[in-house]
Amino acid sequence: MTRPHATPATPEADTPARPATAGDGTTPALTPPAELHSRLTERLDGAARAWLDQALDEASAHPGTHGPISVWELRLAEAGRRCGPAHADAARVLILHAARADADALTRVYHQGTADERRAVLHALPHLLPGDDALPLVEDALRTNDTRLVAAALGAYGARHLDAHAWRHAVLKCLFTGVALDQVADLARRAAGDAELARMLGDYAAERTAAGRSVPEDLHRVLALTGSATASPAQGTGDPQHPGGHPHGKES
Repeated sequence: MTRPHATPATPEADTPARPATAGDGTTPALTPPAELHSRLTERLDGAARAWLDQALDEASAHPGTHGPISVWELRLAEAGRRCGPAHADAARVLILHAARADADALTRVYHQGTADERRAVLHALPHLLPGDDALPLVEDALRTNDTRLVAAALGAYGARHLDAHAWRHAVLKCLFTGVALDQVADLARRAAGDAELARMLGDYAAERTAAGRSVPEDLHRVLALTGSATASPAQGTGDPQHPGGHPHGKES
């Protein structure tokens, strides 16, 4: 049996991304799988709980790849219908964890899956991979215009493995696309003392001010986290060597 072709990610650049939760404010990427499972089963009805238990048993008993497609991969596609949209992310993360999906399996699911399945893969990464094997998936998500994928890419795994250059670009992309910086994991630690990020934010603020556009409140917030006293988003001042220039990381 072959898997349907992936559904292209829908551009959502004008729609702020909402945090992915298990329906009760739980964030799948940050919640230990055992706790995520407990919270999810409390909120599912009997039929959905039975389906989830069977899906997890199958994934645990037959991890890895079996034939063209594994049974647990089929369950990923069913999760939204079986558990409901509010709980599908959590269910998919639990299935991936039960299947002990490695970098190769996660890469296959990401590239063959729908946008919802791709997002679940990104949420599952910190639970499954200690190293940076799946960093290309994060980088791919950051190139999209799907704000939910951008937000998921900047979870705990992205915070751990993106280098400073790529991470700064990602923060700027959040400001461009309306992704709330509350969704950027480890923001305060990574922004602290980052003079280059402060310069980029100042340049972006100057560009918006010159165009008569408002400066996002999140920009003021992250600029304060950098500890910079040389760039003011209200006035849009930046590095004298880059007056009024485009911020690094601006999409072409």
